[in-house]
Amino acid sequence: MASARSPEASTQTALPSGPAVFKTIPYAFILPEILCGAWVWILVAATSVSFPLLQGWVMYVSLTSCIISLLLLLIYLFGFHRNSENWKVLDSLYHGATAILYMSAAVLQANATIRSESGPNSPLYYQLNAAASFFAFITTFLYILHAFSIYYQ
Repeated sequence: MASARSPEASTQTALPSGPAVFKTIPYAFILPEILCGAWVWILVAATSVSFPLLQGWVMYVSLTSCIISLLLLLIYLFGFHRNSENWKVLDSLYHGATAILYMSAAVLQANATIRSESGPNSPLYYQLNAAASFFAFITTFLYILHAFSIYYQ
């Protein structure tokens, strides 16, 4: 007698490793997430951080997300996942939770941008905060795309 498994169950997509990470759609979002998140952190750090409670959270979320996403990228590049299905669940949960955290950070950064409009050094800090808000929302969108595109492979 042949195997008891159905053919549909055995045709699961393999997790990419090596340069194929940059060609596979949900995992190709990792590098733009890292780059846009780094821009958020750099732009907020370039301001005077006039609102430490608001922008401290933004810097924490952006820096932590960049580091964890970089670790995930290295795991996928070097093939440490060993094609385990648990990595898909971990990846989806991480990117979903990070999308929620980044949305809160983007809203707080937008609030800091509005509040910096009338402060000292207004034009420079306002422009830096506005750029940081833009990249925070772009990064949020990338994390949402990554989290949901795992289900459509």
